[in-house]
Amino acid sequence: MTALFTAAALARDEITAPLVLALPKGRILAECGGFLARAGVHPAADYEDENSRRLRFPTDDPALDVVRVRPFDVATFVAFGAAALGICGADVLMEFDYPEIYAPLDLAIGRCRIVVAAPTSGEEFANPARLSRVRVASKYPNVTARHFAARGIQAEIVHLNGAMELAPGLGLAPMIVDLVQTGSTLKANGLVEIETIADVTSRLIVNRTALKTQPELIGAWITRFRAALHAPEEKPG
Repeated sequence: MTALFTAAALARDEITAPLVLALPKGRILAECGGFLARAGVHPAADYEDENSRRLRFPTDDPALDVVRVRPFDVATFVAFGAAALGICGADVLMEFDYPEIYAPLDLAIGRCRIVVAAPTSGEEFANPARLSRVRVASKYPNVTARHFAARGIQAEIVHLNGAMELAPGLGLAPMIVDLVQTGSTLKANGLVEIETIADVTSRLIVNRTALKTQPELIGAWITRFRAALHAPEEKPG
């Protein structure tokens, strides 16, 4: 009887528990705020506070909580079902290519691009198509390998999580693949863009199993967020 009662209680908890929306920390979080407001979703005030030690925040909709995680982790939280929904850069989706993720909406925020860059003095790298082998530093090993392989170039990837711009000057790798917005950091470190691999915006992503098992609920959120794309900016009260 106790086991049956516990199972029933867990089932009720799963039904009544709020959905989780995973949001990326950092630059994109502020842009997410405007989009969520247009969708009528207002998380607790400290969700944008990088000094807040909380990572999960209620919203004014009891059916939805938000969690704040590293941008590269948003896709993983959604793919493994820890979050039903997320907002994630297309660069992350390209890198991980999780089959468990469905990306129904381009939110047109967080605009940037993945580029190949090299020192301004590195004329030999001005045309990567002339190379047969190259060492490249990047936090996107899969994207980088696919990009160069498609050009018949064997790329040795040096996997870094940050400070990519230091790699050429310190002899770690003559080229980098990185995410840039204005290109000012590249310029400040003596690098120039050689090639654009992909333009990037943020997407609404959904766990496919959640969509399959709760189609009406998840579908309603997709519809709500789609409407927010065309809604006017919410004016302060």
